[in-house]
Amino acid sequence: MKYFSTIKKRLIEQGRSLDKGIMYAAFVLLFCGVFLTLAASPAVAARNNLAWMHFIIKHMVFVPVAFGVLMGVALLPLKWVRRVAFLVLIGAMGGMLLALLGPEIKGAHRWINVFGFSVQPSEFVKPAFAVVCGWLLARGRLIKHCWDGWIAWIICGMVVLLLLMQPDIGMTLTILSIFAVELFLSGISIWLVSFLILGGVGFGVMAFLTFEHVHNRVIKFLFPEEGTSYQVEKSMETLKNAGWFGKGPGEGSVKYELPDAHTDFIMAVSAEEFGFIVTALIVMTFAFIMLRSCWLIRRENNFFVQVAVGGLMTQITVQSLVNILSTLNLIPTKGMTLPFISYGGSSLISVAFAFGFILALTHGHSFSRGLE
Repeated sequence: MKYFSTIKKRLIEQGRSLDKGIMYAAFVLLFCGVFLTLAASPAVAARNNLAWMHFIIKHMVFVPVAFGVLMGVALLPLKWVRRVAFLVLIGAMGGMLLALLGPEIKGAHRWINVFGFSVQPSEFVKPAFAVVCGWLLARGRLIKHCWDGWIAWIICGMVVLLLLMQPDIGMTLTILSIFAVELFLSGISIWLVSFLILGGVGFGVMAFLTFEHVHNRVIKFLFPEEGTSYQVEKSMETLKNAGWFGKGPGEGSVKYELPDAHTDFIMAVSAEEFGFIVTALIVMTFAFIMLRSCWLIRRENNFFVQVAVGGLMTQITVQSLVNILSTLNLIPTKGMTLPFISYGGSSLISVAFAFGFILALTHGHSFSRGLE
């Protein structure tokens, strides 16, 4: 009993030291995601000849799991953060290999079946990759004659190769963005920065020339006369007519017309039913998370924490920006969910890991520039 009492006391102390700003912002997004899934998914289910509660039930199954993952990871000691991240990364990469051997779904090999649920292993790579590579890059920078920095490059290359084989260009760009930010925070030279920028441009050109779906989306974006995406047109029309307070919960019509109303274009549903004010508050919550993470990095003295949190912040920021800007037709469309808002079990758990890692890495520690 004394042992369990000690554990309980430590957990309470750790819980009190968690950054309340990031934690409450995550809960707000999770709460908004439940309401928007309730609003958007019944119409999508009806269009696919499913029970109207089909997506709602699945989402509600994953919400408490995501909450448990977030809080469980957030209470981990610093050493266990990188250990858990390493295990998740290995498991996710193994899952990606299994997905490549599985059936093709919508022109890609991204999903595996686990206990009747469709799981996208690449979603779990992102937060784990940010922590593991953050640790390796920090070691490579602080310890002389250490090869860990090069191991981070090898892991990045392996993950990118697996993603291109699926193929998943959007996820590839997210991984490269995480790695680029972590390299910048770890203190690379200006020449390597220039090389990476040129490499990113070259990768974009290669993807445009190699993958037909990327080529078509870019052409439609650059030359609207070639035919704008139907979903983008409906989304833009909805946003223009949304008003300050929207039509009210359940009163929208765009969810009956957009095939991806519950995932990629959920912000259009938010604007139509809840108006500009609620939609702007969601966007401001993401902006707060980014700024709060930057502030936490600045006050942190542990080099590993600085690099890893920077990578995790990049994951959440890039994912939210791509979804929102696609909805606004400011970039070519890319099927990327809005963190904690869009329907999707794999995405929910992945983002929960990301927030949990951020909270675990920043909960009241004040270390030297070491690598505990």
